[in-house]
Amino acid sequence: MTTTNFSLLIALLLCTGGAARAQDKKLTGYAGNAAAQQLELESRFDKQLSSSHIGETIKALSSQPHHIGSARGKAVAEDILQRFKSYGWDAEIVTYQVLFPTPKERLVELTGPTTYKALLKEPALKEDATSGQEGQLPTYNAWSADGDVEGELVYVNYGLPEDYEYLDRAGINVKGKIVIAKYGRSWRGSKPKVAQEHGAAGCIIYSDPKDDGYYSGDVYPKGAFKNEYGVQRGSVMDIVIYPGDPLTPNTGATANAQRLDRLQAPNLLKIPVLPISYHDATPLLQALEGPVAPDEWKGALPFTYHIGSGKARVHLKLSFDWQIRPCYNVIAKLKGSEQPDQWVIRGNHHDAWVNGAADPISGLAALLEEAKAIGALHKQGYQPKRTLVYCAWDGEEPGLLGSTEWVEDHAAELKEKAVVYINSDNNGRGFLNASGSHALETLVNEVARDITDPQTQVSILARKQAAEVLKATTPKLKKEKLAKQGIAIGAMGSGSDYSSFLQHLGVPSLDFGFGGEDAGGEYHSIYDSYDDYTRFKDPGFNYGVALSQTAGHTALRVANTVTLPFDYRKLYETVNGYVNELTELTSSLRESTAIDNQLIRDRKYQLTTDTAKHLSPPLPKTEVPYLDFSPLQNALTGLDTVTASLATRKLSSTANKALYQGEQQLLNDAGLPARNWYKHTLYAPGFYTGYGVKTIPGVREAIEQRRWKEAQEQITVAAAAINRLSAYLGNIH
Repeated sequence: MTTTNFSLLIALLLCTGGAARAQDKKLTGYAGNAAAQQLELESRFDKQLSSSHIGETIKALSSQPHHIGSARGKAVAEDILQRFKSYGWDAEIVTYQVLFPTPKERLVELTGPTTYKALLKEPALKEDATSGQEGQLPTYNAWSADGDVEGELVYVNYGLPEDYEYLDRAGINVKGKIVIAKYGRSWRGSKPKVAQEHGAAGCIIYSDPKDDGYYSGDVYPKGAFKNEYGVQRGSVMDIVIYPGDPLTPNTGATANAQRLDRLQAPNLLKIPVLPISYHDATPLLQALEGPVAPDEWKGALPFTYHIGSGKARVHLKLSFDWQIRPCYNVIAKLKGSEQPDQWVIRGNHHDAWVNGAADPISGLAALLEEAKAIGALHKQGYQPKRTLVYCAWDGEEPGLLGSTEWVEDHAAELKEKAVVYINSDNNGRGFLNASGSHALETLVNEVARDITDPQTQVSILARKQAAEVLKATTPKLKKEKLAKQGIAIGAMGSGSDYSSFLQHLGVPSLDFGFGGEDAGGEYHSIYDSYDDYTRFKDPGFNYGVALSQTAGHTALRVANTVTLPFDYRKLYETVNGYVNELTELTSSLRESTAIDNQLIRDRKYQLTTDTAKHLSPPLPKTEVPYLDFSPLQNALTGLDTVTASLATRKLSSTANKALYQGEQQLLNDAGLPARNWYKHTLYAPGFYTGYGVKTIPGVREAIEQRRWKEAQEQITVAAAAINRLSAYLGNIH
């Protein structure tokens, strides 16, 4: 978008109510002059925030590699502990014992028709001061299986289920072969998972420059984007089954915890998988023969992409140490003066794959700045009404280890006490990104309305609204976005530490971060450094301050309010939209299935496909039956009535516990099909998308995967959860 257009749009939003005048500001849960007092407190909080101090924290904590289990990882936890204590918080390190494998051996080599041994190494750069340090984890995917396999190589595009459908049509079977997939379009752990389901012996993942490299802009160190040697490390644990220590599902990984046999852990892969650079991928892909890849499969490397298989053979050999290692969570508390057993929890992880200036230290530095500012207010006499709990998690990168183990270890207490969990992770320059429990959407909008964007000097709410209007793809959608009061927050999938709070325990949760103007290729590489961050992410650390304000104001408003700011009308409106999406999805799928099957019967594919490509027509699919959505629709009618009534009631302070425990009514004790750790009926990571969310997941995924009996059963399950919530909310006074 041009600066002129963006400025005009912001001005229009301001004229139409995009930002409120100070005297018009309403704070949900605050009556009389309490709102003015809270805003004055937030102003004092803001004065304690320092962008330069945030920058100093990022530089200090990302100065050396500090993955979980490393000596520097422990030192970082101890540094954070001392910071909390110096700010006046009651802080401790809570240690768990978790499995975390690191590589003993890594080998990828092309054995035919020519030979090539992959470098598997990112070079140090003179422009990046920390890129050549000792203690770096090598490039690998944590939770790969050990393996020594050799086989024909097959290119599988992004490794999505539909990519394997195309391979079937092309007559290419991956059983016993090694597949190479591009990063992108799905979470990395889904790629070897789908390969394993199709019988592949091993999986290689690479970053194609079309998705993450020179196709987007100049490469590092000249520009922000991935250079030819950059590699994205990362976990391939099947977190959609359950996150955390794979040996202790549903229980905290204490020293004496009962543990599964590793080879029996259901969320660990059975095949070896390794990430490589596009430098190392090039000779492998060039060796492929067989059909030319379809246009949508082609990347940006300077040669023709083939699928295989044929003469190209690869040897993949991996082994890991499979050690139990200490996981250091730092937990800091500031006790509430009136409701000490109601906890407002704020968290960000501290472990990194290497130095992690962006991921996670940029978010952690903002959290620590909040703790410093609140500590300063506390020394001046401020005491929150509810207890503030600030957490720095360890082991997030390998699979949300630290947060999950703490949540599982304190599950009963958290269900009683946790009012909200407020998460952040990496942070950069740009627009507010907010997701979470939709009963908190009004709170998020009120907070965003009152914070000034450091670049445009309008509210972060107005700037986000402007971006959403310009992103809309049709005039109708643009008009709807212009007319909308506020922003809709996103639904939560997975990929950060909120998952166990919301999706396992039903603790209302939020996730905040800024971005959109900080693109680059440093993710999970040695180049996620202070030098990279100060050039390409948030050079003045001003969005670090914006994140501190956003999360800090949210925590303070929830901690200090008389009546908790849960707006269940927003939850109703959102869920009603989800159900409409499901009915439309089913109708669209029914229509497309009928048309596709007719095209197959009428031999349209055979008549139009280039015979030289030897591409078989798709297999016909079972027709889509009519699902009965009336249980969900009737449940929503009840929720509509109850939430409308609740919005008009004057609630007593004794209603607060019932308000924050309402989210727990949306849990189903039996969990989701095939993954019972996930209890929430509205939000879950997708079985094949990983980080990406599926809303009303039991129903949606059954429809997408054409399991019609299960879809009808899950409609009943979701409807029962909504009816429970309605009955529960009806009793709040």
